[in-house]
Order: sequence, then C-alpha cells, then structure tokens
Amino acid sequence: MPPIKPHTLSGFMELLPEEQTMMQRLMDTLRQSYALYGFTPLDTPVIEAADVLLAKGGGETEKQIYRFQKGDSDLALRFDLTVPLAKYVALHCNELTFPFRRYQIGKVYRGERAQRGRFREFYQADIDVIGDGKLDIMNEAEIPAVIYRTFHALGLDRFRIRVNNRKVLNGFFAILGLTEQAGDVMRTVDKLEKIGPDKVRAILIEDFAVPAAAADELLSFLSCPGSSAEKLSFLETYRGRNEVFDAGLTELATVVNYMDAFGVPEANFEVDLTIARGLDYYTGTVYETVLTDHPEIGSVCSGGRYDNLAEYYTDRTLPGVGISIGVTRLFYVLQEQKMLSGEILTAPADAVVIPMGADCLPFAVETATVLRTAGVRTQVYFEERKFKQKIGFADRSGIPFALIIGGDEAAEGVAGVKDMTTGEQRKLAPADAAEHILAALEARKNCRVIED
Repeated sequence: MPPIKPHTLSGFMELLPEEQTMMQRLMDTLRQSYALYGFTPLDTPVIEAADVLLAKGGGETEKQIYRFQKGDSDLALRFDLTVPLAKYVALHCNELTFPFRRYQIGKVYRGERAQRGRFREFYQADIDVIGDGKLDIMNEAEIPAVIYRTFHALGLDRFRIRVNNRKVLNGFFAILGLTEQAGDVMRTVDKLEKIGPDKVRAILIEDFAVPAAAADELLSFLSCPGSSAEKLSFLETYRGRNEVFDAGLTELATVVNYMDAFGVPEANFEVDLTIARGLDYYTGTVYETVLTDHPEIGSVCSGGRYDNLAEYYTDRTLPGVGISIGVTRLFYVLQEQKMLSGEILTAPADAVVIPMGADCLPFAVETATVLRTAGVRTQVYFEERKFKQKIGFADRSGIPFALIIGGDEAAEGVAGVKDMTTGEQRKLAPADAAEHILAALEARKNCRVIED
C-alpha cells in the first residue's frame, strides 16, 4: 500500500515551532491581562450535546455547526465560547459567586467556507462578567479598560475602541416609528462600514419598507461628527422623546465619563453611533476594536451587554457583558502584516549543553541541572556527532547560548559559554553561566509580542 500523502484540511491552521511559540506568547499575554482584572480561568468541553449547543438554534448556526452521532448520542463541536458559558453558569449557578468573572481561551469550530484570514478551527479569547438578577453599568464601563490594557500589553498602541449602546439605537428607531423593523434595521446598520450609506439606504427603503425621510434621518443621526463628548451633547437633544433612548444615553454617558479614571486615553476610545452588533442578544453597551492603521482588517475585538445569558437553560435571570478576540485571525493578520516582534525568543531553549565525549557527560548533566534550577531553559545534546554538527544544531534551532564541555572544562568544573549571536565565548562555572545567560536574555523575555 503506498504511503498516504500528508495534508492539512483547508481552514485549519498548523504552525511551525517558532510560530507556535509566538502564538503561545500572545495567548500568555492575554491570560495575564485578563487575570489582572480578576477574571478566573475556565475551560469547557469542546464536544457538547447537540441540544445544548442548539438551544437557540436556527440561522447560520445550524448550517455551520459540526454535528455527529456516537452510538445513541447526538453531539456537536462548540462553535463559540459563549453558549458553553451559558450552560456552565446555569448548571453551577448555586455554586458560583456573583458577579462571576471568567476568561477562556480555546478552540471553536465552524463549518463555513475557508478563506483568507477566516478558519474553520480557530482560537477565541473571551471574558465575561455574569450577574445574578442585576449587573451594574460600571461593569460595562470597565470593559474598555480591559481591552486597552490587553492590546497595549501585546504591543499595539494605534487602535481604537468604538462604543455604542443598543438602547440608544432601539430608542431612536422608535422615535422614527421603526420599532417593528428594528431587528432588520439593526442588522442593516451593522453593515454600514462594509457597504456604505447609499447601499444601506437602498436596503432599508426597498427591502424593509422604511420611509425615505426616516432612512435619511437615521443615516444623518449615525454620521454625527465630533468627539465623544460632542456626540453625547448631540444625543442629549433627543432626550425626553423615548424612555429606552434616555436609558441608553445615560448608560453610554456613564461608560464615557469613566474612561479617564480607568486609564483609557481619548486617542484609543470613541463613541461611534454606527456600531450596532447585529446579533439579537445584545441589549446595552456594544464594543468593537479596530487597528487604526489597518481598518481593512475590521474588528479584532468585539462584544457587548446581554440581559439574560442562560435563558434557554434556566429561569434564573443572569445578565452579563463580555468581549471576544479572534486569536487565530488576529495572529494570521499580524503575520501577514509583518507586525510580530523579531525580538521574541522563539527557540525551544535558552541554552544547549554540548558534551564533547562520554567522559564529559556526567558534568554536562550536572551543568544542565544547575541551569534548569536557576530558570534557564536547557537542552543537552546527547547525540554522538562531530562538533560542527553539534554546534550547527544550536545555530539552526536558534538557541542563543551553547555550553561546550570538553575534558579540560569538565576537570576544571567550567563550561565554554558561547553566545551564538555575537560568537563571543568565555569559560564560566555552571552557576555563573546561568546568571550570565539570564541577564543577557532579560530584555528579550520581556519584550512585547507586536511591533506596532
């Protein structure tokens, strides 16, 4: 039987070791940033009962979900991290302390057409705050601070967090007499940036019977210019005409007014009335984050407030607010734009110990043990090869330091520590070698993932 040609399915990302290390560093930064705000890690099963994942059902979800039978069980792969969170909170609500703050970074699966930057298997990185019965607006005000600190920690400085409130939009639709078409209007408005105002106007009028005058007033409302403060002043002129609008405006003003206290610079934050987030379950504040220099990428972090996370699993009201970063897509874009830092150490080890013969092996192992105890990631090259091949292994692997131990070095209790970047070599005792290597690599270990 001829060997099967190895291949990876379309829409599934496989990375080389150096790239995987960069991806891991990115996710580690996300974990650290989320934990800084008191979010606890959570992991839910990749496979769930299909009736759990499809509790809401319908639409694109059922078309895209990977569903299969195992015996009598009807199973499916999770397509996002929010639905499994809803099940988890409903199942454990009597054991959790509310507000419950969790982060999760995990793979999800969607059987959609694979294309540039869009995958069938991809990592999402989510945070959510879940309340019991009620959830204060200040939780929504804090989310932009989490986004800002996370992206800044990654190395991005030129990005903008765009914020709106669904109640403002729904209230304005009511003012225009469009309450019955609100869902369709919301989803159409959400396409404004992609297809432009002329096409949005045409769809509203031709497909959803929105009067031309109402469509024009809506587009004029959405295009309100100015700073966040100026947009809030503009919105105040509509106060008193609809209760839902007034509630949304108060919430939006609260979010905006706390940005400075939360440490979010004005350059990285703005009110954008076009942000609608067309999904039905958002009910309050909504967020989208874009890279200032790469608007063609679209939103790299989005989310919002929802009134009842687990309504399909329990009668208990569990409101929440959350955001999601499409990690795989973001990583793909960063690679494509050559924005990943070249300073990140992607080698599998900081040092490789190279014994020159069997008589040097005991001291080589002792040296590696000292290095590892000090926190230096260390390999020992055990293979019996010529010196050129041994040192070539360190070079090809990108390992920054090689510790060469011959008979004389073993007798003296030292190693020849070679800096593979500069070629400089010195003889050091194992403990001194560990200190030297850690000091040399300190800057590279602390550099940010992205070159903005």
